[in-house]
Amino acid sequence: MARYLTQDWTRLVLKETQDLPERQGANARLQYILTGARAVHYYWVLEHGRVTDVALGILDKPDYTITMTYDDSVRIERGELTEEAAFARGRMKFTGSMVKAMTLVPVMDAPEFKAAMARIRAATEL
Repeated sequence: MARYLTQDWTRLVLKETQDLPERQGANARLQYILTGARAVHYYWVLEHGRVTDVALGILDKPDYTITMTYDDSVRIERGELTEEAAFARGRMKFTGSMVKAMTLVPVMDAPEFKAAMARIRAATEL
């Protein structure tokens, strides 16, 4: 098991997402900022729908920044809170181009991505 938001977890994410299908134009540099008692910064980089980098820290020139509390992040991982509900309730903040972000919807809605995320969640200690 990989502890959530550790180096082991970032390696797990890269391993489980390595075979995602290519999707031309689905490129993004996503910075996550988790606040609260366990403040953490991490990021994902997607190129043509494939995850090419996941790491703890600050990403230079992100396309999008997602900010929420660490606790809400854990609730999302547990399935107790959806990202949509967190955003609608103002618990998750998003900055960046929403139009460009919509190019990621086919990636995140793809069965392969959902299966990879399920494997990651199953192998993650929260």
